[in-house]
Amino acid sequence: MATKEKKDENAPKGDGRGNMKLGTVFWGAGGVIFIAALFAMIFPATVETISYDIYDTISNYFNWFFLLAVFGFGVFLLFMALSPYGRIKLGGDNSKPEFSFRSWIGMLFSSGLGVGLVFYGVAEPMEHFMVAPFPGGEVETYEAARMAMGYTFFHWGISQWSIFGVAGLAIGYYQYRKKKDGMISTSLEPLFGQNYNKPSRNLIDILAVIATVTGMATSVGLGILQMDGGLNIAFGIPNGAVTQVTLTVLMTALFLFSTITGLKRGMKWLSNLNMILAAVVTIFVMIVGPFSFIMESIVLGLGDYLSTYVPYSLRTQPYSGETWVQEWTVFYWAWVIAWSPFIGSFVARVSKGRTIREYVLGILIVPPILSFIWIGALGGTALYSDLFNNTNIGELVLDDQTAALFSLFAQLPMTEIISALAILLIFTFLVTSADSATFIVSGMSIGSTENPPKRMKILWGLLLGFLTISLILAGGLQSLQAASLLAGLPFTIVLILMIFSVVRSMRREPNETMKRRPKKKPLK
Repeated sequence: MATKEKKDENAPKGDGRGNMKLGTVFWGAGGVIFIAALFAMIFPATVETISYDIYDTISNYFNWFFLLAVFGFGVFLLFMALSPYGRIKLGGDNSKPEFSFRSWIGMLFSSGLGVGLVFYGVAEPMEHFMVAPFPGGEVETYEAARMAMGYTFFHWGISQWSIFGVAGLAIGYYQYRKKKDGMISTSLEPLFGQNYNKPSRNLIDILAVIATVTGMATSVGLGILQMDGGLNIAFGIPNGAVTQVTLTVLMTALFLFSTITGLKRGMKWLSNLNMILAAVVTIFVMIVGPFSFIMESIVLGLGDYLSTYVPYSLRTQPYSGETWVQEWTVFYWAWVIAWSPFIGSFVARVSKGRTIREYVLGILIVPPILSFIWIGALGGTALYSDLFNNTNIGELVLDDQTAALFSLFAQLPMTEIISALAILLIFTFLVTSADSATFIVSGMSIGSTENPPKRMKILWGLLLGFLTISLILAGGLQSLQAASLLAGLPFTIVLILMIFSVVRSMRREPNETMKRRPKKKPLK
């Protein structure tokens, strides 16, 4: 149980009139984010140049570190699920899940990868189809299409969810089983001692908050850029900074309204809406598109993914000097790591009462399969269109990634209707992700992720919107990617420490806990 000193340090203090006083974590993380956003707003050209330098330096010198770490995360989670530790619950021994399985999966999918998946579901396979992942590889051929689909599956499969899984496992274990707070620093107590110094705790929590907001800003920025392109292609609305800022302001207002309505009402309703919209778009494309080709490409892509999982996970390019892995795989891993504190805290919150085995298998199987279906339906249809109908979706994607999804819809019937649904889907994904991120970051700022004050959520929501606008104006996609790499590198080390910490703590669990099997219901 946390000491009174620790609660006082992290919790918001009042002045007797209900006014909240902000603590060290808020001022440290919020100050860095505000200054960085303000600098980007005032000196966009300088920030754009710095972004290129940061992206190149981190991706070139630390690509091996990201690859090894993420591969290790997956191995660790599979071990936890298959070992006796898998019977331990993220909560008391008699606790039960708070959310139904369908709502649980919807929340995981919507908050975890929704925005990025909509952005890259068509763009990535078409990019790999036009530019080979391997030096000298085929392009714009049947074999190139197969390679493109297999590599896209790899980037959106187990590896990404293993990152979220590690963070969520550590946070959920300490918060709901050990009755600690939901802070990242608390999850490291078994390594450094329950009373390790407050400056170190604050530094870790500040880093977690900065990483979360930066990763979230990247996702929001990608979604805004895609919506901007979609509105232009489908409805002729002028694209550019004015539309992008307007969309960001509108999105910020809506997710602030959502987050103050509470987790169960706002998040649950929006998550279910996201799943319905995603299902409608996917089914529509399957019906009007090449259904047999889509299903066969999904099956073949799944087989290629399983057979290349280890080689792709550990692939570097020291002999050829190419930078393809850094530009794709390393960016993805850094981006996901950057917002893993938020997703970890959130999946821990909605997974309370589930066993570690159920938790691990749920996040490593169900969301990746849903991702594969989306990629297979939309990305597969785009590949089919270029291969057999002589369209130029691939060329359009090379020119502008934000146009990928809507370039596909332009080849399908009911273009305006399906484009409008897709724009709504992107928008609700953004609201859902930003909603949950604001909730979690607010909790991290005060030392409790259970029920942070509404005013704290509003403050972080405004900061998130401000950072997103500044990064979009200061270089767009490149600045967003550089921000994720910069935030993801140090937090990778924190995730590794969290693994050692949770293992050390679980080794002290009573043997009876790991031998306990669920009671079978009597047959009627």
